[in-house]
Amino acid sequence: MSFAENLKKLPGISHLAAINLLDADGNVAATIENKAGSQGSLAVYNHLAQTYGSINAEAAKKGLEIFAEHTEDERANPGKHPNIARLLAIESGAPALRVKHVFAV
Repeated sequence: MSFAENLKKLPGISHLAAINLLDADGNVAATIENKAGSQGSLAVYNHLAQTYGSINAEAAKKGLEIFAEHTEDERANPGKHPNIARLLAIESGAPALRVKHVFAV
């Protein structure tokens, strides 16, 4: 299945302004905002956080499946999709990240 098809099955994100990804020390390692170009990534990371509790190796593996053809594109063109590159790194043993939701007001 394509990323677009997978995306339709994920929970909505209209209640979110962003997601902060926190490292083991609680520092913000990255932010994914609810804006054009990153809404798909926000939906995926939100779903992974809800399902796995954090972005760990198991969550990363599932996320890479959801990103479908974009995962292959990132593998062929490293750095093109930073949110996918992050999942590849975590799947390969990089530390898990905690997720902090930033709610829309």
